[in-house]
Amino acid sequence: MALADFIHLRVHSAYSLSEGAIKIKQLVDLCRRQAMPAVAATDTGNLFGAFQFAQAAAEAGIQPIIGCQLGLRRESADGPGRAGFRLPPDQLVLLVQSEAGYLNLLRLVSKSFLEGEPGEAPQLALGALAGNSDGLIAFTGGLHGAVGRLLAEGQDEAAAVQLSELQELFPGRLYIELMRHGLAGERLIEGRLLDFAYARDLPLIATNEVFFADESMYGAHDALLCVAQGAVLGDEQRRRVTPEHRFKAASEMRALFADLPEAVDNTLVVARRCAYMPGRRKPILPPFKADSRASEAVELRARAEVGLARHLGTRSQPEQQAYRERLDYEIGVIVQMGFAGYFLIVADFIGWAKEQGIPVGPGRGSGAGSVVAWSLGITDLDPLRWGLLFERFLNPERVSMPDFDIDFCQERRDEVIRYVQQKYGRDRVAQIITFGKLQARAALRDVGRVLQMPYGQIDRLCKLVPNNPANPVSLAQAIEGEGQLRAAIAEDANVRRLFDIARKLEGLYRHASTHAAGVVIADRPLEELVPSTAIRAPTCP
Repeated sequence: MALADFIHLRVHSAYSLSEGAIKIKQLVDLCRRQAMPAVAATDTGNLFGAFQFAQAAAEAGIQPIIGCQLGLRRESADGPGRAGFRLPPDQLVLLVQSEAGYLNLLRLVSKSFLEGEPGEAPQLALGALAGNSDGLIAFTGGLHGAVGRLLAEGQDEAAAVQLSELQELFPGRLYIELMRHGLAGERLIEGRLLDFAYARDLPLIATNEVFFADESMYGAHDALLCVAQGAVLGDEQRRRVTPEHRFKAASEMRALFADLPEAVDNTLVVARRCAYMPGRRKPILPPFKADSRASEAVELRARAEVGLARHLGTRSQPEQQAYRERLDYEIGVIVQMGFAGYFLIVADFIGWAKEQGIPVGPGRGSGAGSVVAWSLGITDLDPLRWGLLFERFLNPERVSMPDFDIDFCQERRDEVIRYVQQKYGRDRVAQIITFGKLQARAALRDVGRVLQMPYGQIDRLCKLVPNNPANPVSLAQAIEGEGQLRAAIAEDANVRRLFDIARKLEGLYRHASTHAAGVVIADRPLEELVPSTAIRAPTCP
């Protein structure tokens, strides 16, 4: 790693939903401009962007450090939580050192989503870290970590106990986190954090919790927090950050912590200790579960030949020969590329759905060009009759996972998913996630509400923005193409402010939800490959 003066280890990307305002590409560009050779993405409670971040950073010659800001469940004096009252979780930052650490972080993030209570932010008990902390570096979390919070509340003994528990969980891998965003609470606890560090021989780490790129983004980010909380800018009792929560230059951080240079030096030490890079995987499929003990290749051929014979019926011998030759060719390619099991798995759940009377579409896309798919009942179109090419679907010269476009009845789609889960294991089958973005009109409406502009005015402005889901128009394009928008912006300072903020927030992720139909099936528990997520009603960060 190249020489540097400071490494950012506490960055919230846009995947900290409705909280972070830095897109992955922008984060990489910031590191380039600041000559920062490494950076850590520590999104709130999730690893949504971990792989994308790691790939983008590595391609730019920047060392990616995968991390997460986990929520630790707090207990009130009345127990884990009084009825109808939930305490906000404490923060604990974890950074991945090794593959073992990455797998542990996957498990912890999955637990925080799947074992939490409905309506609460993803969080877990401190005890859940036991047995899942190897290969991970931990930061105490600053003012909003358990140690810092207890110190701010005057509970020094409880803070010491909490710190001892963290030390036991992360021996030689725990850092006392110091932050200087100009908050009174940070100044209040810093001296006692230093006392803890020196008394226990724990290293210090200087961090700047980054939510946006620079000060010019501060006002827009403040509006984003309002959008997340359902608040307006004038609300006194709402979450706020400061202009200091930006991507500061290394020189700024050196100056800010000039009295504690070792805390800044340790950012370089931590970066060197974190050397894990997630790699791309080839498709992982479970073995097809069949009654016979035949190999998948033999099973595929047997089922395809039976299905083809049923389709051909009493057709002439020359015509049947053409189909059989095509079938032989396709099976050879499918088996050679290792996708026999994929065809059998897809054919199985489609066949089951049809047996249950669940409407299934005839097949769309390039998959309709496969005689094997037609023979297995995956598609209902005769490829030879319509002159469809198999090579558009699967080509040995262009190795990629085949993809059937399958349509199930929307009202009974869940039954098909449950069947697959029962067959291959609930921990190995899951629906995929999808992210809702602040598109042009949505950004205007949300920001207009935050600014408390009249609904009628916002509605009129939104209707001047073309609405084409298939080809979304950006606010910049809408302004360029619509004279009335340009006039409104020129004539009214409030409208000008509205569009300025909305353009800065446009394209950021607003929320996560379950994809309507995308499903993944693996040969092992999914938490060994990706963090599992339970989609709940959005909660304020």
